[in-house]
Amino acid sequence: MKQWAEDEGGNTLRILVATDCHLGYLEKDEICRLDTFDTFEEICSLAVLHKADFILLGGDLFHDNNPSHSTLVKCMEIIRRYCLQHDRPVQFQVVSDEASCLHNRFGVVNFEDPNFKVGLPVFTIHGSHDSPAGVDGLSAVDILSACNLVNYFGKVDLGSGSGAGQASVFPIFIRKGATLVALYGLGNIQDAKLSSMFQEVPGKGFQIIQPGSSVATSLSKAEAKPKHVFLLEIKGRQYRQTNIPLKSVRPFEYVEVALKDQEGVELNREASVYEHLDKIVRNLIDKTTVSGSEPKLPLVRVKVDYYGFSTIIPQRFGHKYIGKVANPNDILVLSRSTQRHRKQGSMCPELTADQIQHLAVQKCGITPELVTVKILLQKAHPDLQLLPSGADGN
Repeated sequence: MKQWAEDEGGNTLRILVATDCHLGYLEKDEICRLDTFDTFEEICSLAVLHKADFILLGGDLFHDNNPSHSTLVKCMEIIRRYCLQHDRPVQFQVVSDEASCLHNRFGVVNFEDPNFKVGLPVFTIHGSHDSPAGVDGLSAVDILSACNLVNYFGKVDLGSGSGAGQASVFPIFIRKGATLVALYGLGNIQDAKLSSMFQEVPGKGFQIIQPGSSVATSLSKAEAKPKHVFLLEIKGRQYRQTNIPLKSVRPFEYVEVALKDQEGVELNREASVYEHLDKIVRNLIDKTTVSGSEPKLPLVRVKVDYYGFSTIIPQRFGHKYIGKVANPNDILVLSRSTQRHRKQGSMCPELTADQIQHLAVQKCGITPELVTVKILLQKAHPDLQLLPSGADGN
């Protein structure tokens, strides 16, 4: 790409791109109930701050297809505040057949409706969480569209069959000055169907950019990465992407621990295990402390491989962290490594495929085609009795 040149002539289209806002996630949680709304409001405010021409949402605006009344009201209030009460006119035009690509009965983008004063349009598709459902194939995104708050596109009907089906995708052609952009949208489709459809789609030389979810919906390693949106600027055939970190996201620290590798942890002293895990959690909490900002109780997750140790009770461990973390009941998640204790003579040695077949024919009197794990079980535990074929009704 050529070196970016600043534009003074109004030819640069500026798009604030965000995805996976999951509004309503944990809305019944006393601590985290407002997290998704705080972040969505920050996203809208960033669009205003960076003078974006419009917001583009990549699906899963809602966490559920049928969100609560409270979630819908909060979402509509945020959009109304930042996108409707605006004194800045829209600086781009839609020059394609709007009725063919938008999913409302009026057939025009919301900022062309004379009854509404839209300064910051929102374009969105649906995701896997807020996909259309029911006899009429509707979702909460359709409600926002009917209220003229968003421009909903990318909704296709593939039928209910198991085949791949066909989808006709009509682009939204956008013009700003000398810059022309074709905006294609395709809402969530089952992976199997989508894969079959794309096998017949030609084309090369594309790039994929994805800001990732704006809120953590699972306490996993991948979700512990910093959250951000990005500003996509397009001018002619040039573009540039600027990552914008989200500051309203609740702090989240994640670590994985194998107890057998930790110094000071004694196998036969349970107290040493809890003392060591306490130290780890306290350090993670300290990492989330930011001076000069309003504190938010952090999310903390420690994945513990307790192979060789007694089972730990996560709820009892987390009780002391009430008021210190946002998730005291599930700070710890337990796992066991794939290793197994091997006592002398208790397990058979590793065998090659030829050796297994030989044992099957010579020792057990069955054909190689019937080799199963039962052979190894019988060798390891001679007292077990293997039922003959058909004895269990199969």
